[in-house]
Amino acid sequence: MKYTIKDFNRDFPNDDACLDYVFDKNYGKDFECPECHKTGFYRVKERKCYACAWCGYQIHPLAHTIFHKSSTSLQTWFHAIFLMSTSKNGVSAKEIERQTGVTYKTAWRMQRQIRMLMKPGSDPLKGTVEIDDTYIGGKRPGKRGRGAAGKTPVFGMVEREGAVKAQVMDDLKKRRVEPIIVENIEKNSQVFTDEFQSYKGIRKLDFDHDVVKHGIKQYVKGNVHTNTIEGFWSQLKRSIHGTYHSVSPQHLQLYVDEFAYRYNHRKSEIPLFFHLMDRVM
Repeated sequence: MKYTIKDFNRDFPNDDACLDYVFDKNYGKDFECPECHKTGFYRVKERKCYACAWCGYQIHPLAHTIFHKSSTSLQTWFHAIFLMSTSKNGVSAKEIERQTGVTYKTAWRMQRQIRMLMKPGSDPLKGTVEIDDTYIGGKRPGKRGRGAAGKTPVFGMVEREGAVKAQVMDDLKKRRVEPIIVENIEKNSQVFTDEFQSYKGIRKLDFDHDVVKHGIKQYVKGNVHTNTIEGFWSQLKRSIHGTYHSVSPQHLQLYVDEFAYRYNHRKSEIPLFFHLMDRVM
């Protein structure tokens, strides 16, 4: 289901409409007052709160959300979430600055808070799972691929026709990689990798492990390949290079989580905007 800017402007034309949405999602129209146990709340004029029509008990729906104590317009926050949810290749803080009129510093902080909503779930991957790694850090002379100087390794796992999980790493040594595999993939799942040394002990971890040997230009062996996770890496790298140009290692995990979140909801019939709004609550 597509959710366009026309739909967004219809649903959220101003701060009042946005605040009503947050209140309705958190409490609902039939919410019972904790004090008098009656239903019926009204919006307090010129304040971001609602009061019970019977006893005056007040509720602040923005408490414990990313909007709490923010001086930025609530409609601007919603617009930024909309932009980040509808852009396949991501959206820069500069673009949010241009479209919403906030300062670059505010746009950057808003983006960081929104990305925090995109942290991966804890459900394990299962069935057929591809494992691979990549290096992020822009184009520079010298060695490419594993061990490239000045780049940050990212380790990833993807369930065929399912979710992806990716983690920024200090290194890709066996002792670092194996605990992540055990924690995030169901036992006895079928795991496909290339011939990288750190993956050679996977079968001993109670997985059905098979390998494609990229070193001899073997990329597909029947059903065995890592094309799915490599496709995710390609999208991630194109987007980082094209939209953000460069991302520091300090903040890279948030960007990786953003693209993994978008990938994991690619088949959802509910617009990603509303998925994110559910996480705001």
